[in-house]
Amino acid sequence: MDKQTVLDATEAMRGLFSATPLQLNEHLSARYGADIWLKREDLTPVRSYKIRGAFNFFRKVIAEGGTEKTFVCASAGNHAQGFAFVCRHFGVPGVVYMPATTPQQKIDKTRIFGGEFITIKLFGDFFDQCYHAAREHVERIDGVMVPPFDHVDIIEGQATVAAEIAEQLPAGVVPDHVLLPVGGGGLAAGITGYFADKLSRDAFVFAEPAGAPSLRRSIEAGHVITLAKVDNFVDGAAVGRIGELNFAALKGFAADQVKLIEENAICVTITDMLNVEGVVLEPAGALAITALEKLDRDSIRGKTIVAVVSGGNFDFERLPDVKERAMRYAGLKKYFILRLAQRPGALRDFLNMLGPEDDIARFEYLKKSARNFGSILIGIETKNPDNFKQLIANFESSGMGYEDITENEILANLII
Repeated sequence: MDKQTVLDATEAMRGLFSATPLQLNEHLSARYGADIWLKREDLTPVRSYKIRGAFNFFRKVIAEGGTEKTFVCASAGNHAQGFAFVCRHFGVPGVVYMPATTPQQKIDKTRIFGGEFITIKLFGDFFDQCYHAAREHVERIDGVMVPPFDHVDIIEGQATVAAEIAEQLPAGVVPDHVLLPVGGGGLAAGITGYFADKLSRDAFVFAEPAGAPSLRRSIEAGHVITLAKVDNFVDGAAVGRIGELNFAALKGFAADQVKLIEENAICVTITDMLNVEGVVLEPAGALAITALEKLDRDSIRGKTIVAVVSGGNFDFERLPDVKERAMRYAGLKKYFILRLAQRPGALRDFLNMLGPEDDIARFEYLKKSARNFGSILIGIETKNPDNFKQLIANFESSGMGYEDITENEILANLII
């Protein structure tokens, strides 16, 4: 990667927004015994780094005389918002294709950022349908398709994050590890390329959603693969196929440098950063911070670590689900189906099994007909995971039939 072109892009970007801060986080530093620096990409004008790649792509096309073109993108998230903001900045027309199922909040934010310069078209129920319609539109009008991650100018734009980190670290400080979230791979390709002559390859740690491990699986296979199934919870990084150019830049890294981050573990980070630091993160934005848990505590003690916080576009309507997932991951909440005898006092006997820190958060009687035993769905919250050991021991000593369905995905989705 040509560092000078990245520096030129960084300088040009200052006409759009100031450098995002690189902050030493005292909370995380104390927890891990290391200097943990957060690169706050959640503080760009559109609350994600996506504005960088979009800006760089636009400025290159416009410099080549593309002012008469209509720009087009397909996205229901951060790429759409960055695209819209840049359309307004350059005063060029843009068309944003979004699935018809896109939440109204995201549609409204994209419209606000783009103003009169963009048109939003809702098409299809799924992204693939939406993307296909956008491609057809580009060909029909001879427009310019702006890809979300798989393009040299997009990668170069995302590399400006690294240029800012290098400038913002204290004099003489070189990070021992750089933690990078991975979706389509544009950010990771850009930052690793920029630091290639400064940091060893072992310094990089990649954080990928466990439900969308496209980079990890591709490295293991030795070529780009398309995932058959993707968990969309980490919507900003749930990509079924990593970009071809990005994989070419990242394929030399070891598979075990790609840490697969459980979706529920990400929820713990989101709630922790919100409650302790007052920082609002989207699931993709919490990936790199969550990856700290995957590192050996002894090996990182006293080290300097930079984690890229990629975005903060969090819909607070998701907060109850995030809290629920976080508690389940931390072992503070469980769901059981109990087989309760249909006799006077049976419920009282069950309640006496609960400890002083146990609280009933859900109670639903599932019995459908008159029988000697009935089924109950019970959700229990507690303050210490070890409390469940005693509760289960009480179930077993009393002979009560029970099934822990907390991690049973099928039953949990149907009943909970």
